[in-house]
This record gives sequence, structure tokens and C-alpha cells, in this order.
Amino acid sequence: MQEMTEMYQQLGISQKVLDFGNKIEEDLKERFLAIDENAEYNQLKVLHAMQKNKVSEACLYSSTGYGYNDIGRDTLEEVYASTFHTEAALVRPLLACGTHALAVALAGNLRPGDELLSPVGKPYDTLEEVIGIRPSKGSLAEYGVTYRQVELLEDGSFDYEGIRQAINEKTKMVEIQRSKGYLTRPTFSVSQIGELIAFIKGIKPDVICMVDNCYGEFVEKIEPSDVGADLIVGSLIKNPGGGLAPIGGYIAGKQEYVDNAAYRLTCPGLGKEVGATLGVNPAFYQGFFLAPTVTAGALKGAIFAANIYEKLGFLVTPNSTESRHDIIQAVTFGTPEGVVEFCKGIQAAAPVDSYVEPEPWAMPGYDSDVIMAAGAFVQGSSIELSADGPIKPPYTVYFQGGLTWYHAKLGILMSLQKLADKHLVTIPEE
Repeated sequence: MQEMTEMYQQLGISQKVLDFGNKIEEDLKERFLAIDENAEYNQLKVLHAMQKNKVSEACLYSSTGYGYNDIGRDTLEEVYASTFHTEAALVRPLLACGTHALAVALAGNLRPGDELLSPVGKPYDTLEEVIGIRPSKGSLAEYGVTYRQVELLEDGSFDYEGIRQAINEKTKMVEIQRSKGYLTRPTFSVSQIGELIAFIKGIKPDVICMVDNCYGEFVEKIEPSDVGADLIVGSLIKNPGGGLAPIGGYIAGKQEYVDNAAYRLTCPGLGKEVGATLGVNPAFYQGFFLAPTVTAGALKGAIFAANIYEKLGFLVTPNSTESRHDIIQAVTFGTPEGVVEFCKGIQAAAPVDSYVEPEPWAMPGYDSDVIMAAGAFVQGSSIELSADGPIKPPYTVYFQGGLTWYHAKLGILMSLQKLADKHLVTIPEE
């Protein structure tokens, strides 16, 4: 124990901060055990999908040029489809990020005159320009796709009557964002999403229900595709990449809708048949294999953060005892200084660029300055230890990631240390 204490002290964690954190961790042992059991189930699910689809050494080789007959690429897409219980999947390094994957799925399945509906309020900031909520070149609005949204009720639940009234003859697609984005609303469970989809399908059976699954993969034993989602979409530098995927995204669901997305990603007539993998296949396979246990570590970190900061008197979403449906933890400080110091702590705990300090800046796709802390092996990877937030009221920071629980723990303790050093928090005496 003394050796462990000395190691934390070498990294800049005071005895007071460490003792406070260890007491919180001790109280979470039973909850962490349940997370490990969930990870074991999901690990077996992924392994079964790999064996079922006969992943071989040849799948780890890569293609160049057109990428015709890339067995590794095609088999990986079968693995994703088997894991998520869908008819097909598109898993490509050509998908630059989660927002790109969502944009491809939307543009591939919407046509001029169609209407897109968000039944869960405002989408994530970077989708606003994709849709055209904020005018942007090439938005869906420029192509004649209209948009409407239904706000959540005050308690964060679905406004079913509002949704019923919003669905009309033009409604072609519904986009359900599972995670909270830069909001403090609850993240939706898979069962909640299933209930919403069933309600929507009961009104208009042919509407396409797409779920933005970012940050949610492997947090539960089932995915939205198990409860009626026609498409689920995510980023490989979040949960399913396991921290190893250097780029990429996935779109999984019904064959027709995945094919439509593939024709938008490449071009009409080519679709999934082209797209070289350029050396990423081993990272994509191994990352997906590790994803359940990596996600479990990040989930523990989120719960640890919630319990620490709630005890210090801050609003946390989810709270310290709520069930978890993604890896994101929101902490509302009420001041920009709180957000900045928290992010400085996360950066200081990083394996890469720990010596630099993050500063707010005008990031593309956002309507305010944003601060991001991520000393990651993959730029912008939010399954790695990271934190970010817009510098605007109510001054909430969003923490996520940690390739291991131990690194996530250090990151939270370092954030607390930075806040304590600036007298922005007072650690209670035990």
C-alpha cells in the first residue's frame, strides 16, 4: 500500500485526494463486479461472432487501390452484423468520425422532400450543420430535406403526444441520439429506445428508425438493433474500436439501408465493393475484440467520477446511483474555471502530451469555444481518457474514456487535485 501511495504522489496526487478517492472506490466494489460480469458476456458475444464468421489470419491482411475482394474488410463487416444482430454492416476507415458516419447514413437514406424527425430534442452540436439547423454548405436542408424535433418533457422522458403530432406523410426517418451530447439530459437505455421505436412504428411502420449509438456500445448486454432500430451508427475511436482503431466508423442495420449508406460513402454503382483498408484491419479486429473490457474500464471511471463530484456538491448526470447506458459523465461546475481546471487535470494524467495545458478554442462545428483534454494515442479518441465541454452556461464538463480502469481513476483524481489546488473544491475531512 505504501508503494502505491508513493507512486500516486510521484504523479502529483496528494494524500488527502488519494484517501478521498480510495474511500469512494471501496464503496463501489459491488457495482464494479456487475460491470465486469456484463463485460464478460459481451466479450463472449464478440468472440462468438468472430468464430462464427471464420476470422482467419488472411483477414488481417489489407488491400490498396480499389480494395476489391478485401476479405478482411468484408469479414469484419459480417462480424459487426453478427454481434449487433443486423442484416448488414459497413465498417470503414473511410468514415472519418462519428459525425461523418451519421451524415452518410442520413444522406444515403433521405431524398428531397423527405423529413427527418428527432424525437429526443436537439441533436449533438456537429449534426446541426449536417442537418441544416445551422446553415452550412452541403447540408440536408440544401438538398430539400426538412427537419423537425420534439423536445423532451421536463423530467427527460419522451413527449409521446408531441411525437405523434409531429409524424406526418413526409416523415421518412427518425434519428434517436442515445447519449446526451452537450446536454444534461439522461442517456436513454436500450429498453427505453425500444419502447420509443415501437411507438413510432405503431404510427408509421415504414419510417426508418436510426440510433446514434456513440458511447453506448457494450455498456449493456443488448444494443438498439436488438429492440427494433433499423440502423445503428457509431465511431471506431469510441467504444467499438477498443482504443486501437486509428480512425473509422460503422453503420449497421437492415441490408437496404446499409447499402444506401454505402452508395453515398463511395458512389452509386460501387457501394461496398470498393474501399481499401490500407493496413488498419489488425487494429480494427483486435480493437473490437478488446472493446467490451475497455468499455468496462471507462464505465467504472464514469461512475467513480459521479460519486466523487456528487459528494463534493456538484450536479452530476447521471447521478451517483443511476443505471448507466453510456460511458459519458457530465459534471456541472457553474463556472468556466471549473471546466478548465477539470480538463487540465485530465490532460496532466495522460500518457501523451501530459505536459501541455488545454485551452478553450473555436472548434469547427460548434457554436461556442470548446475545451478538449485528450493526451491520447489516437487523436480525438474519446474511448481513451478525455474530457471536453463548451465554454458557455451552465459550464458543464463531459468526461469519458480510459483504456483501463486504473488510468481512468488517475485521471479523475488528477482533475480533483487541480480543482483543489485552485481552491475550487473543498475535500471533506473523513
